[in-house]
Amino acid sequence: MRVLILDGHPDENRLTGALLDAYEAALPPGTSVARLAVRDLDFDPNLREGYETVQEWEPDLHLVWQAILGADHVVLGFPLWWGAEPSRTKGLWDRLLVPTKAFQVEEGALLQDPLLRGRSADLVVTMDTPPAVYRWLMRDPVGQRIGWQVFGYCGIDPVRRYYFGMVRDGGAERNFDRWAARLGHAARTAHRLRRRDVAREQALEAEAEQSP
Repeated sequence: MRVLILDGHPDENRLTGALLDAYEAALPPGTSVARLAVRDLDFDPNLREGYETVQEWEPDLHLVWQAILGADHVVLGFPLWWGAEPSRTKGLWDRLLVPTKAFQVEEGALLQDPLLRGRSADLVVTMDTPPAVYRWLMRDPVGQRIGWQVFGYCGIDPVRRYYFGMVRDGGAERNFDRWAARLGHAARTAHRLRRRDVAREQALEAEAEQSP
């Protein structure tokens, strides 16, 4: 299995990175791992004219794109700030997940054609909100958005969600070993996720096109 680990924290040596370290350490032997930190990437996070014009990718965006294409499983970690991922990580999706690359919408079609099928993902999110409150009272807005409207929209599915909090007032220190153990289980079971069989879907589509 090929795994891409993306660290979405703007600062290094933080809880997000430590949790991703625990995830990486628990991956089964033979797993191919690529790891990138959004803070180290040199790119403009602002999609300046939407989809009206093609905003050329910087070299680091090509690097991330090739890492995604080469992955079976993507692990994205970030702190929850104002209900969302940090702005530069959000900007990465704005610039990277564009039509003809991550999805395609044919004229007159009701649904998009997701172009990143065959991949799964895990979200690793730290927060000061108790995760149970975030999931059930707040209805899990960031997980719903990324799971359905970002990764899911482009075909990355399933997307598992791992939330860790409360971080403040010593919560991270008290609970880190338990949180790391939970991520260790996620890493050891990632290969079992049922990803979409792209080759089979393409074969069925070709067969349907050839049928009278």
